[in-house]
Amino acid sequence: MMRSHEAGTLRREHAGQRVTLAGWVARRRDHGGVVFIDLRDASGSAQVVFREEDHAHDLRSEYCVKVTGEVRVRPEGNENPDLPTGAVEVVASEVEVLSEAAPLPFPIEGSSGVSEEARLKYRYLDIRRAQVADALRIRSQATYLANEVMRERGFVYVETPSLTRSTPEGARDFLVPVRLQPGNWYALPQSPQLFKQLLMVSGLERYYQLARCFRDEDLRADRQPEFTQIDIEMSFVDQDDVIELGEALIGRIWKETLGYELPTPLPRISYAEAMSRYGSDKPDLRFGVELTELTDYFANTSFRVFQAPYVGAVVMPGGAGQTRKELDAWQEWAKSRGARGLAYVLVQEDGLGGPVAKNLSETEIAGLAKVTGAQPGDAIFFAAGLPHASRELLGAARLEIGRRCDLIDESQWSFLWVVDAPMFEPVVDEVGRQTGWTAVHHPFTGPKPEFADTFHDNPGEALAYAYDMVCNGMEIGGGSIRIHRAEMQQRVFEVLGISKEEAESKFGFLLEAFNYGPPPHGGIAYGWDRVCMLLAGGESIRDVIAFPKTASGFDPLTAAPTPITTDQRKEAGVDAKPKGEAEPKA
Repeated sequence: MMRSHEAGTLRREHAGQRVTLAGWVARRRDHGGVVFIDLRDASGSAQVVFREEDHAHDLRSEYCVKVTGEVRVRPEGNENPDLPTGAVEVVASEVEVLSEAAPLPFPIEGSSGVSEEARLKYRYLDIRRAQVADALRIRSQATYLANEVMRERGFVYVETPSLTRSTPEGARDFLVPVRLQPGNWYALPQSPQLFKQLLMVSGLERYYQLARCFRDEDLRADRQPEFTQIDIEMSFVDQDDVIELGEALIGRIWKETLGYELPTPLPRISYAEAMSRYGSDKPDLRFGVELTELTDYFANTSFRVFQAPYVGAVVMPGGAGQTRKELDAWQEWAKSRGARGLAYVLVQEDGLGGPVAKNLSETEIAGLAKVTGAQPGDAIFFAAGLPHASRELLGAARLEIGRRCDLIDESQWSFLWVVDAPMFEPVVDEVGRQTGWTAVHHPFTGPKPEFADTFHDNPGEALAYAYDMVCNGMEIGGGSIRIHRAEMQQRVFEVLGISKEEAESKFGFLLEAFNYGPPPHGGIAYGWDRVCMLLAGGESIRDVIAFPKTASGFDPLTAAPTPITTDQRKEAGVDAKPKGEAEPKA
């Protein structure tokens, strides 16, 4: 080995030993001919001291060096209690430059304020920062633990194809031309959904993998075109079995990574309750502000805005003290979310103020504070319209209130399951007319047993045998009990408007497999990037991905995606027509 010790492992007990270290120069300090450097490697850093005339005087930050010398206890008063190695230093007798470093695009130490694009362009330098490297190590530790849990429970690790056929799963596919079959294309998988169900038909019974998934989605702040999920499927199970496994997996990871004991069994609330109380199917329960439905309260109102299928409200503690500019900013905030605005009243000592109060009757004004739980000094925000959209707006306002009023306990972990989501949701056109139904999860999600025989008659009332794990207001995992009966699957396709011919074209290989004794099965998938982001205390999943892309899907490091040449286009058959496809007539 080139070195005898790792820099971050040196302690008092090493005093007097001759050691060889190798790493990077993190800092350099000159004191009257005596040079101090902090030598950093993957284990941490150690202070090295030598006389300037004895070694290279042009040693700079991020030079890669090898140091040989003797460990000694630092002189009294010079210890650094903030460093594990702060009690000792290495007096160098030899310093060898292994490679030089050009001037840095940004400082490695304390590089706050550096643009994200610069950090991603020089990601290999960014990873030298302790915070970034620690996040990747936490991800690695969590991966080891996940594999241990699944192995202990008898799961079989199976890798499914990355080149497959295009199937509708909610987002656009990334497509890959096939040179050997011009005009034909592979699709990169949005998830291993169909393959893991085939593995259940195969009789493996317990499958999992850390799967790479690819989705060509519109620009989103915290999404990546390629991401990782821990994908799990089990045969002969019900919802409680999958939930118990999910709690065991996440519980083990949180306990051994952060020392946090998951309070199992986790609470469960229905999708309907989550939307009604919190305006979200992934509620953050680290603070207690809840929505109040006022549809019945305003049933006879003369205020036209509140003559709507749903009227709801959320209270902002202390919100009546906001300036007019701050209240106007709430309107812009609501408009940025596609709403017309955010109606409000201010609860004052002498009554209600604000523009909405002028349109309410004396009876409505008299009881409003009591029914919403508002106190003098609070603001009440309203949403009126279709129930789902109005609740979502209030739910977003609730989260914004939590942030602005500092109500969220950032030191708390809040886990729960959201169950009993709708099986279908209506598809509406640009003028609000319903034109059909779409699956809330995916077309292979089974109905709850009580809706198994009737969901096709009343799609809007059917609940799915589905479950999502939520942590601190983020969905980190979701799954369902799948359909395993061909007859039921066909009824789902009919509700979704998928003909037998279309189903055969898109899912024929799965439907064919279902002719050969498919077992009842279900599973769950955890967004691994999001799980690891929470463990590492990051703000974005990019914090725990070694080489992420920007929100637009651009990679500053490699400058991908890039155009291809005319020759590449021709060789790959990008413009070729599949054999047998007729040329269009002039």
